[in-house]
Amino acid sequence: MEQEASAPHPVHGSVKWFDPAKGFGFVVADEGGPDILLHANVLRNFGQSTVADGTRIVVLVQATPRGRQAVEVLDIEPPSGMMLPAGDDQTTATPDEIAALAVEPARVKWFDKSKGFGFANVFGRAEDVFVHVEVLRLSGFADLASGEAVGLRIIDGKRGRMAVQVVSWEASIHRCE
Repeated sequence: MEQEASAPHPVHGSVKWFDPAKGFGFVVADEGGPDILLHANVLRNFGQSTVADGTRIVVLVQATPRGRQAVEVLDIEPPSGMMLPAGDDQTTATPDEIAALAVEPARVKWFDKSKGFGFANVFGRAEDVFVHVEVLRLSGFADLASGEAVGLRIIDGKRGRMAVQVVSWEASIHRCE
């Protein structure tokens, strides 16, 4: 006889790994227990196409006959307590300084993980915004797709506007409500 699925419940944990090419990854719960399957569709429903290994995450988890699976992402938190690169040379900013910046709606123009950077366009502005892979990683992302909608916290650098934090568009909408 097949085991019945349980009611979803929130679980706090960390991303063990996520492979966008495979379309899934796993979360390790703070409470322990077996790994939790995180499918790409569940992540996309949150408004994010990837997530970096080690990123803190809150998911609704359901026990199924095939194991524990995330059915909804509730929150993704970038690593805390880190100094984030603020673009120019050795300039850094605290998470509080970054959080004080407005989130600007943008669409990814292109991003090449192997090159370590890409560009996005803020809605209503002509100039490109530089996005570095380290900023992406520290924001909890592993990669960006062309055309993906994101929220950016941006500073003016020596060579133009540059992202200092990337947030999923879905998460940025919820933070503004």
